[in-house]
Amino acid sequence: MKIWCVEDDLNINNLVVYAMQSAGYEASGFTSFKDFDEAMKKEKPDLIILDVMLPDMDGMQILQQLRQNISTRSIPVIMLTAKTAEIDKVRALDMGADDYVPKPFGVMELLSRVRAVLRRCAPKPEEDVIMCENITVYPSQHRVEVDGKPVELTLKEYNLLHLLLTNVGQVFTRKQLMDKVWGDSYVGESRTIDMHIKTLRQKLESGGDVIKTIRGVGYKAQ
Repeated sequence: MKIWCVEDDLNINNLVVYAMQSAGYEASGFTSFKDFDEAMKKEKPDLIILDVMLPDMDGMQILQQLRQNISTRSIPVIMLTAKTAEIDKVRALDMGADDYVPKPFGVMELLSRVRAVLRRCAPKPEEDVIMCENITVYPSQHRVEVDGKPVELTLKEYNLLHLLLTNVGQVFTRKQLMDKVWGDSYVGESRTIDMHIKTLRQKLESGGDVIKTIRGVGYKAQ
């Protein structure tokens, strides 16, 4: 597990890194946003301990950037700060922080909070996630994201997408799609499929290119 500490106070930074390493984590410290940002371009940590008051960028701004970027939005962040007002804590949590530890702090408490956040944010093995290009589908939640942003689909649109993405490369005729999504008892025109595919592509925006039309046959995901 990689834990990164972004803290401009070198004494606190060294203390946190030492404590994390002593607990068995692979820890690194950064005293500025610039150094942290450069490191983030090369690899990603499993958890970030982030100071609010840094010399070159406010920690809240960094947190906001992390939550807006699809490649970093799921990384747990613990805010470490001298700001102890309740409004500061609420603001940090509302912006996506996973915990908020005020200074001064106890090393054992910080370690406990780190372990708790890692347990809470650990991927759930039962979660069946389907990914194709920039589309992510969470079947247990009937949730679809494109580039990390949620997409609202009707039940039929969702079922169509789910069928195509779980059978990438397989060509489905319009009748097969009708039977599998609407049921073989449904009586309707094949045009219904075309209309739903068109709407689905529009809602997926850049992800819509995943659905390919096979002329004279039907559709497939690729």
